[in-house]
Amino acid sequence: MLELRDITAGYDRRQPVVRDAHLTLRPGESLGLLGPSGCGKSTLARVAALLHRPDRGTVALGGTAVTGFRHRAPRSLRVEVGVVFQQPRLSADPRLRLRDLVAEPLRATGRRREVEETVPELAARVGLGADLLARRPHEVSDGQLQRACLARALVLRPRWLVCDEMTAMLDASTTAALVGVVEEYRADTGAGLLAVGHDPVLLARWCDRTTHWDEIVKH
Repeated sequence: MLELRDITAGYDRRQPVVRDAHLTLRPGESLGLLGPSGCGKSTLARVAALLHRPDRGTVALGGTAVTGFRHRAPRSLRVEVGVVFQQPRLSADPRLRLRDLVAEPLRATGRRREVEETVPELAARVGLGADLLARRPHEVSDGQLQRACLARALVLRPRWLVCDEMTAMLDASTTAALVGVVEEYRADTGAGLLAVGHDPVLLARWCDRTTHWDEIVKH
């Protein structure tokens, strides 16, 4: 279970963008979080992905309360959550070739021996050929870079996926392809999914259930 309880968070304690939010995601479930731009969805997604410490409240994974965020989160919990952001160019190191971008989490967790076998296999799964893996972010399209970012999110085989407006900058065919990759991965592993967005049609088709921002926060 991924649980967010009474979460208040933001970047200025005097003006939090999220107030008293509650969210529960069960293993294997896909949950869509729908809301308008600027409401705080992305901040809550970062909290769920253990990338942003809330000002108040509790994040729990499998019944274990998280006590550290970002690099202070225990590795055993960090590797359980994969995250894909809306803007791939802001979440990818421009110096890295796509091959190294996908391999980053393996190297960071001491699993370098798996890079040679795992990266090409996963790249093919998301639709990246060997020629694209040799390129840097500025040499590929947004859609190709987002495919690499999705591969990076899946490379440690996380139990939970957080997709924050993952397809907002993509065309319809690339959106369908990446949603298909996520669903194939979930079918193989039983991973839970939190899909954040503002497109009710996409979330309704993608997710088991959808909740609106107004339903999870205190007014």
